[in-house]
Amino acid sequence: MSSRIARLIQSYQRHIELPWQPGLAGIQRVIFVVYEKAEELRIRYQVQEFEIATKSAGHNWLQVDITDDFAQWMAGQEYREGYFESPEDLQDILADFTATVVAKLNAVLAEADENTVVAIQGVASLYGFSHTSEVVNAIANNIPGRLLVFFPGEYHQNNYRLLDARPGWNYQAVPITAADTL
Repeated sequence: MSSRIARLIQSYQRHIELPWQPGLAGIQRVIFVVYEKAEELRIRYQVQEFEIATKSAGHNWLQVDITDDFAQWMAGQEYREGYFESPEDLQDILADFTATVVAKLNAVLAEADENTVVAIQGVASLYGFSHTSEVVNAIANNIPGRLLVFFPGEYHQNNYRLLDARPGWNYQAVPITAADTL
């Protein structure tokens, strides 16, 4: 395990072991585990360590991966061949893709309780088709426990940048980084 990922897991564990404050707004229940995009495969390999940390803190764990959601959604589109020929036409229906991802995540959140961490992997696959901020904002009011977003990108002064490419956005999620020391 790389030392950055070990520090990231330790930072997450310290955070998740803290008592959960009741009555928080949905957006205050979101945790972003922020890591370098080059660490994506290592994070995926070590995701069980986050689950172990969550369960050892006395919380439940549900995990959902949205990596393949765009491909699955696109395969179901009647005019998909035309979109491959003219990708700019896809812009007109991308809101439907976002709605599909939101519905999937809301279904998982509906299975959770106030003591559950719902972990989302694969947000990098939204790049170019939707926005992580849009998806998280759409589901925020349905988070009963905590929402953990594995986020390949950067965090600086409350500003998140997915894949270091998209201009950042200011979000109230709790950032967990390898540099955190509590």
